[in-house]
Amino acid sequence: MARILVVDDDARNLRLAATVLEQAGHEVLTAEGGAESVEAAFAHAPDLILMDIQMPGMDGGSALRRLRADPRTAALQVVALTALAMKGDAERLLAEGFDGYLEKPIRYKEFLASVTALLAGKSR
Repeated sequence: MARILVVDDDARNLRLAATVLEQAGHEVLTAEGGAESVEAAFAHAPDLILMDIQMPGMDGGSALRRLRADPRTAALQVVALTALAMKGDAERLLAEGFDGYLEKPIRYKEFLASVTALLAGKSR
């Protein structure tokens, strides 16, 4: 299965996503903020990064820009995992360079189906 980095400043969201992914057989790494996620990506080169957007310190958009600017992580698949669900949010985040968009709260079956599709190279 895949190595997935889940990034979220809310411990409950982080734990839920990690548990769902681990139960599906994935290796899960976690980070509680943007700066920590960049370091984890440099160290572990995950197959997929699920990135919260609104976090204190370095937000998800800033972390994405750092990852894209470094040759070691520029090609990593980074997907927004966010509660930003207003009209136009998905399009804005995709235009910023995210490879996909997943809404919180997580719905177990839909979440796993989306992650599977993303890992197979199909944007969701």
